[in-house]
Amino acid sequence: MKKLVLFLTIMFMTMSYGQEIKQIPQINVNGEGKVKVTPDQVCISATVETTGSNAKEVKKQNDEKMDAVLKFIKKMNVPTADFRTKQVSLNPIFDYEKKKTTYNANQTVEIVLKDLSKYDELMEGLVQQGINRLDNVTFESSKLAQYQSEARKLAIKDAKLKAEDYVSVLGQKVGKAITISDNSQVYHPQPLYAAMRMKESADAGASNETLAIGEIEITANVSVSFVLE
Repeated sequence: MKKLVLFLTIMFMTMSYGQEIKQIPQINVNGEGKVKVTPDQVCISATVETTGSNAKEVKKQNDEKMDAVLKFIKKMNVPTADFRTKQVSLNPIFDYEKKKTTYNANQTVEIVLKDLSKYDELMEGLVQQGINRLDNVTFESSKLAQYQSEARKLAIKDAKLKAEDYVSVLGQKVGKAITISDNSQVYHPQPLYAAMRMKESADAGASNETLAIGEIEITANVSVSFVLE
């Protein structure tokens, strides 16, 4: 009796395992969706940096420059909610050869400028007021989430069209999607705009247009597995 029960159990397990590993005819394809939009805002990360031998004096000078920078930003009518202090530091730097300690103070402000017509004036003014390092300048869209959604839908449509192309010559049809993987990455183009070049233009009183906004290409990439019918 025990042998019979064991035999039936093994048969049931074998049948179950056979059912589990049964393969479903399917096709795996990649799809891509692209949406091109003109940026309507720019995010600027700018830093005031001061170095000297006296920590207190270095911090004081750096604070004074940043105070002038913040007042200038307000004068440009940038809303308070659109700029903030991102980082503040004061660090000792020891020179082992000269056996001397100097101090480095820096403070970073992040600005979201939604009126791109003010870009050149703002950038030149920041340098004039004491900004000596631009860490990042990124052109963005305020409707990024909306455009990402559009790109994802286009990517799924592209994947299905590819699958239909492949199976059309086989006399089969594309069925339901059984797996979807999102492989998307968002890329923001950045301008080559050196701080020193801005300072030279500002000192010379130049009013040349330096901004070429271009377009942001928002891309979505997906991998989809469809059942074949």
